[in-house]
Amino acid sequence: MTVVDTTHPPVARGLHRTLWALQIVLGVFLIVASAGPKLFGETNAVQTFEDMGAAPWFRYLVGLLELAGGIGLLVPRLAGLAAVGLALLMVGAAVTQAFILHGGALVLTPVVLFALFVFIAWGRRHSIRSLLGR
Repeated sequence: MTVVDTTHPPVARGLHRTLWALQIVLGVFLIVASAGPKLFGETNAVQTFEDMGAAPWFRYLVGLLELAGGIGLLVPRLAGLAAVGLALLMVGAAVTQAFILHGGALVLTPVVLFALFVFIAWGRRHSIRSLLGR
């Protein structure tokens, strides 16, 4: 009988710390500064979604996705998958900012966040594989 080694190579200590710092900062940011205003109906958040022509349920959906993603970034097992989901959300945010809201330079915010989420997903790729059973 052959034993298959299913352990994943550990992430370098410096990379691990960098990933955790990013995950904590971005997770707290998403929960407090991004999801919170959408879910509690802060005036600017409501106005932004009205400017897009989006129904109120869409603001709540985006807020809930950001809340779930922010919490996911803080849970070691879920961080990689949360980062993938948030990266996809940022694609939608960048497209919306560029083509619907005509945000100009404001499109840089979701683009930078996209890059950071992709970096986290790459660094946590082993946890994503284990969650997906691969």
